[in-house]
Amino acid sequence: MVEPHTPMTFTNAKLILPDQVVEGTLAVDKGKISDLSSGNVSHALDCEGDYLIPGLVELHTDHLENHYKPRPGVTWNAVSAVQAHDAQIACSGITTVFDALRVGMEDDADLTAKDMRTMADAIEIGQQEGRLRADHYIHLRCEVSADNCVEGFDLFNDDPRVRLASLMDHTPGQRQFTSLEQFELYYKTKKGFSEERLQEFMQQMKARAERNSDKNRSAIAERAKAAGIMLASHDDATLAHVEEAIQFGINVAEFPTTLEAAKASHEAGMAVLMGAPNVVRGKSHSGNISARELAEAGYLDVLSSDYVPVSLLQASFLLAQQIESISLPDALQKVTKIPAEAVGLADRGALEVGRRADLVQVRMVGDVPIVRGVWREGYRVA
Repeated sequence: MVEPHTPMTFTNAKLILPDQVVEGTLAVDKGKISDLSSGNVSHALDCEGDYLIPGLVELHTDHLENHYKPRPGVTWNAVSAVQAHDAQIACSGITTVFDALRVGMEDDADLTAKDMRTMADAIEIGQQEGRLRADHYIHLRCEVSADNCVEGFDLFNDDPRVRLASLMDHTPGQRQFTSLEQFELYYKTKKGFSEERLQEFMQQMKARAERNSDKNRSAIAERAKAAGIMLASHDDATLAHVEEAIQFGINVAEFPTTLEAAKASHEAGMAVLMGAPNVVRGKSHSGNISARELAEAGYLDVLSSDYVPVSLLQASFLLAQQIESISLPDALQKVTKIPAEAVGLADRGALEVGRRADLVQVRMVGDVPIVRGVWREGYRVA
Protein backbone atom coordinates (compact mmCIF):
# COMPACT_ATOMS: atom_id res chain seq x y z
CA MET A 1 0.00 0.00 0.00
CA VAL A 2 1.30 3.46 -0.86
CA GLU A 3 1.66 5.61 2.25
CA PRO A 4 -0.17 8.94 2.45
CA HIS A 5 2.06 11.89 1.63
CA THR A 6 1.98 15.59 2.39
CA PRO A 7 1.57 18.04 -0.50
CA MET A 8 4.74 18.65 -2.49
CA THR A 9 5.92 20.70 -5.43
CA PHE A 10 8.43 19.97 -8.20
CA THR A 11 10.07 22.94 -9.90
CA ASN A 12 12.77 23.76 -12.46
CA ALA A 13 11.60 20.77 -14.51
CA LYS A 14 10.98 20.08 -18.18
CA LEU A 15 7.39 18.83 -17.90
CA ILE A 16 6.51 16.41 -20.70
CA LEU A 17 2.80 17.01 -21.20
CA PRO A 18 0.72 14.99 -23.69
CA ASP A 19 1.27 17.55 -26.46
CA GLN A 20 4.26 19.71 -25.48
CA VAL A 21 7.28 20.16 -23.23
CA VAL A 22 7.00 23.03 -20.74
CA GLU A 23 9.67 24.29 -18.37
CA GLY A 24 7.92 24.84 -15.09
CA THR A 25 6.38 23.55 -11.90
CA LEU A 26 4.08 20.68 -10.90
CA ALA A 27 2.21 20.44 -7.59
CA VAL A 28 0.90 17.31 -5.90
CA ASP A 29 -1.83 16.98 -3.29
CA LYS A 30 -3.40 13.80 -1.89
CA GLY A 31 -1.56 11.64 -4.38
CA LYS A 32 -2.84 13.50 -7.46
CA ILE A 33 -1.50 16.26 -9.68
CA SER A 34 -3.11 19.46 -8.38
CA ASP A 35 -1.48 22.16 -10.50
CA LEU A 36 0.79 22.72 -13.51
CA SER A 37 2.41 26.06 -14.30
CA SER A 38 5.28 27.61 -16.22
CA GLY A 39 8.12 29.23 -14.34
CA ASN A 40 9.85 28.23 -11.13
CA VAL A 41 8.98 28.66 -7.46
CA SER A 42 10.92 28.58 -4.20
CA HIS A 43 10.54 26.05 -1.38
CA ALA A 44 10.05 23.15 -3.81
CA LEU A 45 11.98 20.11 -4.99
CA ASP A 46 14.47 21.41 -7.55
CA CYS A 47 14.58 19.04 -10.53
CA GLU A 48 17.73 20.82 -11.78
CA GLY A 49 16.37 21.13 -15.31
CA ASP A 50 15.66 17.40 -15.65
CA TYR A 51 12.62 16.01 -17.39
CA LEU A 52 9.59 15.20 -15.24
CA ILE A 53 7.43 12.58 -16.94
CA PRO A 54 4.46 10.37 -16.04
CA GLY A 55 5.30 7.00 -14.49
CA LEU A 56 5.71 4.39 -17.22
CA VAL A 57 2.96 1.81 -17.77
CA GLU A 58 4.19 -1.68 -18.70
CA LEU A 59 1.60 -4.11 -20.12
CA HIS A 60 3.76 -7.18 -20.78
CA THR A 61 6.93 -8.08 -18.94
CA ASP A 62 8.24 -11.64 -18.74
CA HIS A 63 10.87 -10.51 -16.25
CA LEU A 64 9.45 -11.94 -13.00
CA GLU A 65 10.23 -15.55 -13.96
CA ASN A 66 13.94 -14.70 -14.13
CA HIS A 67 13.90 -13.90 -10.41
CA TYR A 68 11.67 -16.82 -9.38
CA LYS A 69 13.69 -19.32 -11.43
CA PRO A 70 17.18 -17.74 -11.60
CA ARG A 71 18.90 -20.98 -12.71
CA PRO A 72 17.84 -24.45 -13.85
CA GLY A 73 16.81 -26.43 -10.79
CA VAL A 74 16.72 -23.33 -8.56
CA THR A 75 13.38 -21.91 -7.36
CA TRP A 76 13.62 -18.75 -5.27
CA ASN A 77 11.33 -17.64 -2.47
CA ALA A 78 8.37 -16.17 -4.35
CA VAL A 79 7.86 -13.05 -2.23
CA SER A 80 11.58 -12.27 -2.37
CA ALA A 81 11.56 -12.84 -6.14
CA VAL A 82 8.65 -10.43 -6.58
CA GLN A 83 10.44 -7.81 -4.46
CA ALA A 84 13.63 -8.10 -6.54
CA HIS A 85 11.64 -7.88 -9.77
CA ASP A 86 9.66 -4.91 -8.44
CA ALA A 87 12.79 -3.00 -7.47
CA GLN A 88 14.21 -3.30 -10.97
CA ILE A 89 10.87 -2.33 -12.49
CA ALA A 90 10.50 0.79 -10.33
CA CYS A 91 14.09 1.89 -10.79
CA SER A 92 13.47 1.70 -14.55
CA GLY A 93 10.74 4.34 -14.15
CA ILE A 94 7.81 1.90 -14.35
CA THR A 95 5.08 2.69 -11.79
CA THR A 96 2.34 0.43 -13.19
CA VAL A 97 3.26 -3.06 -14.34
CA PHE A 98 1.35 -6.02 -15.75
CA ASP A 99 3.38 -9.07 -14.78
CA ALA A 100 3.04 -11.71 -17.50
CA LEU A 101 2.43 -15.22 -16.15
CA ARG A 102 2.23 -18.25 -18.43
CA VAL A 103 -0.92 -20.33 -18.78
CA GLY A 104 -0.53 -23.45 -20.90
CA MET A 105 2.78 -25.31 -20.68
CA GLU A 106 4.80 -27.86 -22.59
CA ASP A 107 4.89 -31.26 -20.86
CA ASP A 108 8.55 -30.81 -19.89
CA ALA A 109 8.30 -27.12 -18.90
CA ASP A 110 10.55 -26.03 -16.05
CA LEU A 111 7.63 -24.15 -14.45
CA THR A 112 4.01 -25.23 -13.99
CA ALA A 113 0.69 -23.44 -13.70
CA LYS A 114 0.94 -23.90 -9.94
CA ASP A 115 4.22 -21.96 -10.01
CA MET A 116 2.37 -19.16 -11.80
CA ARG A 117 -0.30 -19.21 -9.11
CA THR A 118 2.45 -19.08 -6.46
CA MET A 119 3.93 -15.98 -8.09
CA ALA A 120 0.49 -14.37 -8.33
CA ASP A 121 -0.08 -15.01 -4.62
CA ALA A 122 3.31 -13.46 -3.88
CA ILE A 123 2.38 -10.36 -5.88
CA GLU A 124 -0.77 -10.02 -3.78
CA ILE A 125 1.17 -10.49 -0.53
CA GLY A 126 3.72 -7.91 -1.63
CA GLN A 127 1.04 -5.41 -2.58
CA GLN A 128 -0.99 -5.87 0.61
CA GLU A 129 2.04 -5.75 2.92
CA GLY A 130 3.47 -2.61 1.35
CA ARG A 131 6.57 -4.39 0.03
CA LEU A 132 6.26 -3.15 -3.55
CA ARG A 133 7.19 0.15 -5.16
CA ALA A 134 5.14 -0.20 -8.35
CA ASP A 135 1.43 -0.90 -8.80
CA HIS A 136 1.17 -4.54 -9.97
CA TYR A 137 -1.45 -6.29 -12.09
CA ILE A 138 -1.39 -9.66 -13.83
CA HIS A 139 -1.31 -10.44 -17.55
CA LEU A 140 -2.04 -14.09 -18.35
CA ARG A 141 -0.11 -15.31 -21.40
CA CYS A 142 -2.41 -18.08 -22.64
CA GLU A 143 -0.75 -20.63 -24.91
CA VAL A 144 -3.93 -21.86 -26.58
CA SER A 145 -2.23 -24.81 -28.28
CA ALA A 146 -1.40 -26.42 -24.92
CA ASP A 147 -3.48 -29.26 -23.48
CA ASN A 148 -3.55 -27.62 -20.03
CA CYS A 149 -4.27 -24.02 -21.08
CA VAL A 150 -7.84 -23.73 -19.79
CA GLU A 151 -7.00 -25.70 -16.65
CA GLY A 152 -4.23 -23.23 -15.87
CA PHE A 153 -6.43 -20.23 -16.61
CA ASP A 154 -9.01 -21.49 -14.14
CA LEU A 155 -6.44 -21.28 -11.33
CA PHE A 156 -6.90 -17.51 -11.61
CA ASN A 157 -10.68 -17.43 -11.31
CA ASP A 158 -11.85 -14.45 -9.24
CA ASP A 159 -8.33 -12.95 -9.00
CA PRO A 160 -8.93 -9.17 -9.24
CA ARG A 161 -5.32 -8.49 -10.24
CA VAL A 162 -5.84 -10.27 -13.56
CA ARG A 163 -6.72 -7.43 -15.93
CA LEU A 164 -5.32 -8.67 -19.26
CA ALA A 165 -5.04 -12.02 -21.05
CA SER A 166 -3.27 -12.63 -24.35
CA LEU A 167 -4.19 -15.38 -26.79
CA MET A 168 -0.98 -16.82 -28.18
CA ASP A 169 0.08 -19.81 -30.24
CA HIS A 170 3.76 -20.56 -30.75
CA THR A 171 3.24 -23.56 -33.01
CA PRO A 172 6.01 -23.65 -35.66
CA GLY A 173 5.07 -22.63 -39.18
CA GLN A 174 2.80 -19.69 -38.33
CA ARG A 175 2.62 -16.35 -36.50
CA GLN A 176 5.96 -15.67 -34.76
CA PHE A 177 7.51 -18.73 -36.35
CA THR A 178 6.27 -18.42 -39.95
CA SER A 179 9.96 -18.74 -40.77
CA LEU A 180 11.36 -21.78 -39.00
CA GLU A 181 14.91 -20.43 -38.86
CA GLN A 182 14.53 -18.76 -35.45
CA PHE A 183 12.50 -21.68 -34.08
CA GLU A 184 15.19 -24.14 -35.08
CA LEU A 185 17.93 -21.88 -33.69
CA TYR A 186 16.21 -21.68 -30.30
CA TYR A 187 15.58 -25.40 -29.87
CA LYS A 188 18.91 -26.53 -31.25
CA THR A 189 21.02 -24.07 -29.24
CA LYS A 190 19.06 -23.60 -26.02
CA LYS A 191 17.46 -27.03 -25.76
CA GLY A 192 20.22 -28.98 -27.45
CA PHE A 193 17.87 -30.77 -29.88
CA SER A 194 19.31 -32.88 -32.65
CA GLU A 195 17.78 -32.48 -36.11
CA GLU A 196 15.83 -35.73 -35.62
CA ARG A 197 14.52 -34.66 -32.21
CA LEU A 198 13.62 -31.22 -33.56
CA GLN A 199 11.52 -32.65 -36.39
CA GLU A 200 9.77 -35.00 -33.95
CA PHE A 201 9.08 -32.10 -31.57
CA MET A 202 7.68 -29.91 -34.35
CA GLN A 203 5.24 -32.64 -35.38
CA GLN A 204 4.14 -33.02 -31.75
CA MET A 205 3.52 -29.28 -31.47
CA LYS A 206 1.53 -29.16 -34.69
CA ALA A 207 -0.62 -32.10 -33.56
CA ARG A 208 -1.18 -30.44 -30.19
CA ALA A 209 -2.27 -27.22 -31.89
CA GLU A 210 -4.62 -29.09 -34.18
CA ARG A 211 -6.56 -30.55 -31.27
CA ASN A 212 -6.45 -27.53 -28.96
CA SER A 213 -5.91 -24.09 -30.49
CA ASP A 214 -9.37 -23.24 -31.82
CA LYS A 215 -11.34 -24.57 -28.87
CA ASN A 216 -9.00 -23.09 -26.25
CA ARG A 217 -8.93 -19.69 -27.95
CA SER A 218 -12.72 -19.54 -27.77
CA ALA A 219 -12.85 -20.88 -24.21
CA ILE A 220 -10.34 -18.36 -22.87
CA ALA A 221 -12.05 -15.49 -24.70
CA GLU A 222 -15.41 -16.47 -23.20
CA ARG A 223 -13.97 -16.74 -19.68
CA ALA A 224 -12.16 -13.42 -20.00
CA LYS A 225 -15.28 -11.63 -21.24
CA ALA A 226 -17.35 -13.03 -18.36
CA ALA A 227 -14.71 -11.91 -15.84
CA GLY A 228 -14.22 -8.43 -17.33
CA ILE A 229 -10.64 -9.22 -18.36
CA MET A 230 -9.37 -7.36 -21.42
CA LEU A 231 -7.90 -9.40 -24.27
CA ALA A 232 -4.77 -9.13 -26.37
CA SER A 233 -3.88 -10.99 -29.55
CA HIS A 234 -0.31 -12.14 -30.04
CA ASP A 235 1.96 -12.38 -33.08
CA ASP A 236 -0.77 -11.72 -35.64
CA ALA A 237 0.69 -12.11 -39.13
CA THR A 238 -2.22 -12.07 -41.59
CA LEU A 239 -5.50 -10.26 -42.22
CA ALA A 240 -7.28 -13.47 -41.21
CA HIS A 241 -5.59 -13.29 -37.81
CA VAL A 242 -6.73 -9.68 -37.40
CA GLU A 243 -10.29 -10.52 -38.44
CA GLU A 244 -10.32 -13.24 -35.79
CA ALA A 245 -9.03 -10.75 -33.22
CA ILE A 246 -11.81 -8.31 -34.12
CA GLN A 247 -14.40 -11.06 -33.59
CA PHE A 248 -13.01 -11.77 -30.13
CA GLY A 249 -13.13 -8.10 -29.15
CA ILE A 250 -9.36 -7.73 -28.78
CA ASN A 251 -8.14 -4.47 -27.17
CA VAL A 252 -4.37 -4.83 -27.68
CA ALA A 253 -2.50 -6.33 -30.65
CA GLU A 254 0.80 -7.59 -29.23
CA PHE A 255 3.86 -7.99 -31.44
CA PRO A 256 2.27 -8.24 -34.91
CA THR A 257 4.85 -9.81 -37.17
CA THR A 258 3.97 -8.04 -40.44
CA LEU A 259 3.18 -4.50 -41.57
CA GLU A 260 -0.10 -5.80 -43.01
CA ALA A 261 -1.31 -7.13 -39.66
CA ALA A 262 -0.15 -4.07 -37.71
CA LYS A 263 -1.89 -1.68 -40.11
CA ALA A 264 -5.16 -3.63 -40.00
CA SER A 265 -5.05 -3.89 -36.19
CA HIS A 266 -4.35 -0.17 -35.76
CA GLU A 267 -7.12 0.80 -38.17
CA ALA A 268 -9.53 -1.50 -36.33
CA GLY A 269 -8.93 0.49 -33.13
CA MET A 270 -6.62 -1.93 -31.34
CA ALA A 271 -3.55 -0.60 -29.56
CA VAL A 272 -0.61 -2.06 -31.47
CA LEU A 273 2.14 -3.07 -29.03
CA MET A 274 5.76 -3.82 -29.89
CA GLY A 275 8.84 -4.55 -27.84
CA ALA A 276 11.08 -1.74 -26.62
CA PRO A 277 14.14 -4.03 -26.99
CA ASN A 278 13.21 -4.21 -30.67
CA VAL A 279 13.51 -0.39 -30.87
CA VAL A 280 16.80 -0.26 -28.95
CA ARG A 281 18.36 -3.09 -30.99
CA GLY A 282 16.84 -1.86 -34.26
CA LYS A 283 15.36 -5.23 -35.10
CA SER A 284 13.25 -8.13 -33.83
CA HIS A 285 15.07 -11.00 -32.10
CA SER A 286 12.73 -13.36 -33.99
CA GLY A 287 13.53 -11.91 -37.40
CA ASN A 288 10.08 -10.32 -37.87
CA ILE A 289 9.18 -6.69 -38.65
CA SER A 290 10.99 -3.99 -36.66
CA ALA A 291 9.13 -1.75 -34.23
CA ARG A 292 10.88 1.25 -35.75
CA GLU A 293 9.43 0.42 -39.17
CA LEU A 294 5.92 0.34 -37.68
CA ALA A 295 6.57 3.64 -35.87
CA GLU A 296 7.66 5.31 -39.11
CA ALA A 297 4.50 4.03 -40.81
CA GLY A 298 2.30 5.38 -37.98
CA TYR A 299 1.08 2.00 -36.73
CA LEU A 300 2.91 1.73 -33.40
CA ASP A 301 0.79 2.70 -30.39
CA VAL A 302 2.42 1.07 -27.33
CA LEU A 303 5.86 -0.13 -26.29
CA SER A 304 6.54 -2.92 -23.79
CA SER A 305 9.86 -3.67 -22.09
CA ASP A 306 9.15 -7.40 -22.65
CA TYR A 307 12.34 -8.97 -21.25
CA VAL A 308 14.48 -5.84 -20.46
CA PRO A 309 12.82 -3.39 -18.01
CA VAL A 310 15.24 -0.52 -18.67
CA SER A 311 14.49 -0.63 -22.40
CA LEU A 312 11.08 1.02 -22.03
CA LEU A 313 12.35 4.49 -21.16
CA GLN A 314 15.34 4.30 -23.48
CA ALA A 315 13.23 3.23 -26.46
CA SER A 316 10.77 6.10 -26.03
CA PHE A 317 13.57 8.68 -26.13
CA LEU A 318 15.17 6.88 -29.10
CA LEU A 319 11.94 7.05 -31.11
CA ALA A 320 11.81 10.81 -30.63
CA GLN A 321 15.47 11.16 -31.59
CA GLN A 322 15.39 8.94 -34.66
CA ILE A 323 11.95 9.43 -36.24
CA GLU A 324 11.18 12.94 -37.45
CA SER A 325 7.41 12.50 -37.30
CA ILE A 326 7.44 11.49 -33.60
CA SER A 327 7.92 14.21 -30.99
CA LEU A 328 9.10 13.48 -27.45
CA PRO A 329 5.55 13.93 -26.06
CA ASP A 330 4.26 11.54 -28.77
CA ALA A 331 6.89 8.95 -27.90
CA LEU A 332 6.26 9.19 -24.15
CA GLN A 333 2.54 8.63 -24.68
CA LYS A 334 3.38 5.18 -26.08
CA VAL A 335 4.73 4.14 -22.67
CA THR A 336 2.34 6.10 -20.44
CA LYS A 337 -1.07 7.43 -21.47
CA ILE A 338 -1.92 5.09 -24.35
CA PRO A 339 -1.14 1.78 -22.58
CA ALA A 340 -2.88 2.99 -19.41
CA GLU A 341 -6.07 3.90 -21.25
CA ALA A 342 -5.92 0.76 -23.44
CA VAL A 343 -6.48 -1.36 -20.32
CA GLY A 344 -8.96 0.96 -18.62
CA LEU A 345 -6.59 2.80 -16.26
CA ALA A 346 -7.59 6.34 -17.20
CA ASP A 347 -6.54 7.71 -13.78
CA ARG A 348 -2.82 7.75 -14.67
CA GLY A 349 -0.38 8.06 -17.56
CA ALA A 350 -0.26 11.83 -18.16
CA LEU A 351 0.84 15.05 -16.48
CA GLU A 352 -2.67 16.45 -16.17
CA VAL A 353 -4.48 17.94 -13.18
CA GLY A 354 -6.51 15.22 -11.44
CA ARG A 355 -4.42 12.30 -12.65
CA ARG A 356 -2.38 10.17 -10.27
CA ALA A 357 0.95 11.67 -9.30
CA ASP A 358 2.98 8.79 -10.70
CA LEU A 359 6.12 10.67 -11.69
CA VAL A 360 9.66 10.03 -12.88
CA GLN A 361 12.57 12.49 -12.88
CA VAL A 362 14.80 11.75 -15.88
CA ARG A 363 18.15 13.16 -16.97
CA MET A 364 19.52 12.53 -20.44
CA VAL A 365 23.24 11.78 -20.66
CA GLY A 366 24.15 10.85 -24.21
CA ASP A 367 21.51 8.51 -25.65
CA VAL A 368 20.74 6.69 -22.40
CA PRO A 369 18.32 8.29 -19.91
CA ILE A 370 19.03 8.16 -16.18
CA VAL A 371 16.15 7.72 -13.72
CA ARG A 372 16.89 10.09 -10.83
CA GLY A 373 13.68 9.71 -8.84
CA VAL A 374 10.34 7.85 -8.93
CA TRP A 375 7.11 8.77 -7.16
CA ARG A 376 3.92 6.71 -7.00
CA GLU A 377 0.81 8.66 -6.01
CA GLY A 378 3.12 11.40 -4.76
CA TYR A 379 5.13 9.08 -2.51
CA ARG A 380 8.77 8.53 -3.37
CA VAL A 381 9.52 4.89 -4.13
CA ALA A 382 12.94 5.09 -5.85
